[in-house]
Amino acid sequence: MHTLVSPDHVGRESGSPGLGVFPLVLVGLLAVAYLVAAVHDKRRWSHRRTAAWLVGCCSLAVAVSLMFGDGTSGVRLHMTQHLLFGMVAPLGLVLGAPVTLLLRISPPRVRRTMSRLLRSRPLHVLSHPAVAGLLSTGTLYLILLTPLYSAAENHQLLHHSLHLHYLAAGYLFTWSICGPDPAPRRPSVRVRTTALILAGAAHAVLAKLMYAQADGRGAELTGDDAAAVRTAAKLMYYGGDVVELLLALALFVTWYHHRSRLAVPAVGKARPRAGSRSKDREQRRPGRTSPAPYHPRRPLGDDH
Repeated sequence: MHTLVSPDHVGRESGSPGLGVFPLVLVGLLAVAYLVAAVHDKRRWSHRRTAAWLVGCCSLAVAVSLMFGDGTSGVRLHMTQHLLFGMVAPLGLVLGAPVTLLLRISPPRVRRTMSRLLRSRPLHVLSHPAVAGLLSTGTLYLILLTPLYSAAENHQLLHHSLHLHYLAAGYLFTWSICGPDPAPRRPSVRVRTTALILAGAAHAVLAKLMYAQADGRGAELTGDDAAAVRTAAKLMYYGGDVVELLLALALFVTWYHHRSRLAVPAVGKARPRAGSRSKDREQRRPGRTSPAPYHPRRPLGDDH
């Protein structure tokens, strides 16, 4: 059986208070920077977006504090950090719509640069729900069903790199599913719903595999006893279900608000005058061509 945590590993985690403070400072800076940007928005930024961002930052702070707490480790702690880094925190951060806020307070040159980035081909591929789901949920199979987990628990750099991966991949997947920020060429609601269901199913299957193999290969790969592996599997199964339900709710609420905004001009559209109707009939006579209507492109960043 592999030894999960070596004494020098525990010493590195618990004996470096400065190392633990630095990530917390970064999280605090994220929260403060967002609040400053919200204050500078001349169109009064949404308080709900601000609250969502702060919830995401608080989740990050809790996850970081668990990394540099009393030095304990294990598969249960790792699973808790996965839920916080990869699912709970990204949901709050994405619903905070930071890209929209940045677009609203930035000068035109910055907005044009961000617009080109949002329309770029690489971002379009990475933010597709299928690709983002594979990066988020698929890599868990590689981590938890191979010796990679044990190696990460004994190497600090690899350990923290996995947490960064959880956060980045979780944010990307959440943004691809329910992000309120501008996302040109975003797939339909049907595609996003299907991707969410498949990701949730893959999450549940992995949890069941861990639970079923807790006495054998699961304990061997993690270095923990069977009871700890089963507890971690339950955390993944039930905790993942709760966050995925919240993600589905956010998806349909975002879709509903988007449809409502599109329907507002049609509801409030004034009836045409009699003179304008006769003019339209004149233009539609054979031999006459009317110029194509001009539809201005909707600028990015007006959605919150």
